Amino acid sequence: MSVLLYTHPSCLAHDPGVGHPECPQRLANVLDALQLAFPDASWYSAPAAQRAQLERVHDRALIARVLDEPVLGERRLDPDTVMSEDSASAALHAAGAAVAAVDAVMAGPQRRAFCAVRPPGHHATADVAMGFCLFNSVAVAAMHAVAARGLERVVIADFDVHHGNGTQDIFAAEPRVQYVSSHQSPLYPGTGSASEHGVGNVHNAPLLPFADGAAFRAAWERLLLPAIDAFRPQLLLVSAGFDAHRLDPLAQVRVEAEDFGWLTARLRDIADRHAEGRLVSLLEGGYSMEALRASSVAHVAALS
Repeated sequence: MSVLLYTHPSCLAHDPGVGHPECPQRLANVLDALQLAFPDASWYSAPAAQRAQLERVHDRALIARVLDEPVLGERRLDPDTVMSEDSASAALHAAGAAVAAVDAVMAGPQRRAFCAVRPPGHHATADVAMGFCLFNSVAVAAMHAVAARGLERVVIADFDVHHGNGTQDIFAAEPRVQYVSSHQSPLYPGTGSASEHGVGNVHNAPLLPFADGAAFRAAWERLLLPAIDAFRPQLLLVSAGFDAHRLDPLAQVRVEAEDFGWLTARLRDIADRHAEGRLVSLLEGGYSMEALRASSVAHVAALS
């Protein structure tokens, strides 16, 4: 097994409450499926991110709100984003997994990693926790690669069905980081128009409701993969949300697990071509337990 796998028990302890779609069982299903599919894989305990790493992308006020304000029972940051007593630790270890994975693939010999963590992150902006997300883990990883590892071209490829508004917002004026996304539109959070370009580093491919795997593949084949290839990334980061699957209850795109595997293989090929194989993927959304199991296995199998 050539893929490094990261997780942490605190990511299972984060509990937004009964009936919340971003539930601990999501990650439990992913972990179970991966352990069954890849019994010889090496699992690594994710460290906690350092505040200085978070401060590269988040305002100190947001960091303090998540980490320092006490939570008794639950604390609601917005109508959808809920913290329990273990949420701050989960968010710290999710971001820490991404940083550790970047360091690991930069050092080698393994060049690919998957972070099986939660809460997701790509909706969190520099100063707002939203959309189930507390810290933007993939953004923390990208700026760690730039600031600590000296990289000049980092790509974030996001195939979650919801547009990663937080990631785009954080990097819209940062030419060293390219953000590319396919996502359903219209759908929460209402961003991600094809006309949004940042400083030339943002490429969005909105998908209509009920778009199938062929439309998903065409968006990546015709627009997003060529944009990544032209950028010649030194590192690929992936926001791996599996809620574009046809079984997902929160959206209407009709992708199959095999489509996620196809795209992962294409991203892996670009990483091999330009980045010495370096690719780090993080779990984002996905709210069908059956789809999460199949899709995460297809994704990690294609990485390896």
